[in-house]
Amino acid sequence: MIDLALSFGVAAALVGIAFVSGIGITTIGPGGIFVTIALYALTPVGSDVIAGTVQVAFIATGLLGTVAYVRSGELSGENLRLTGLLCGGSVGGALFGAWLNGFVSRDLFGLLLGALAGTAGLLIIYREHRDLGTMRSIDPETARGSIGYAVLGFALGTFSGLLGVGGPVIAVPALVVLGVPMLFAVAVAQAQAVVIATFAALGYLVQGAVSFGLVALIGVPLLAGVAVGWRVAHRVDPARLKVALGGVLLVVAPYLAL
Repeated sequence: MIDLALSFGVAAALVGIAFVSGIGITTIGPGGIFVTIALYALTPVGSDVIAGTVQVAFIATGLLGTVAYVRSGELSGENLRLTGLLCGGSVGGALFGAWLNGFVSRDLFGLLLGALAGTAGLLIIYREHRDLGTMRSIDPETARGSIGYAVLGFALGTFSGLLGVGGPVIAVPALVVLGVPMLFAVAVAQAQAVVIATFAALGYLVQGAVSFGLVALIGVPLLAGVAVGWRVAHRVDPARLKVALGGVLLVVAPYLAL
């Protein structure tokens, strides 16, 4: 059990950031990273506790996001094979990433998190302003495509488990580049996030690197944001939101890396 005393201001900031992060998770994918960033910047806990804590919270957000997108029809038989391949590959990757985190110092953790934030920001902005199309389309119905998506799932699971970020942070940009429509990519990423978060969280629980107090603090506003974000995704063109998100990621990336 990890005890942590936070000031009212820090706790309030974490609640607000968690709510906005939840909106981002089901609107455009990259949203959970802001919770990880906030815990890294506002609390003194180690990188293992940060990663373990957010993975426990992401189990709940992934489940709610999955149910929401099943309800709206984006997560259906049409992309069931793709979802299964990514989820299957993510199992080993999530466990491997959680194990690998034990060899990463807090400084290196910040550097890696900053690099991920900057890369995600550049990709989002580049897609919107340069009209980035499909770089390479992979058909999950073929043997080569099946292997490709399973390997992609392992890679996504590894980075998510290592850095304590939700699967959609990197899964959505990767899937969109491979030609998966935006809402379908977000929907598939919700299901994959459940698998990644569950197995990564198990790895951190074994290490005793989870703060359940922080899970409770950020979990409720995260779930509220997820519900709001799902509605936003179906009513608002996310183009401007994606550009804004990319800009914020680019701003915070150098701070995290230093």
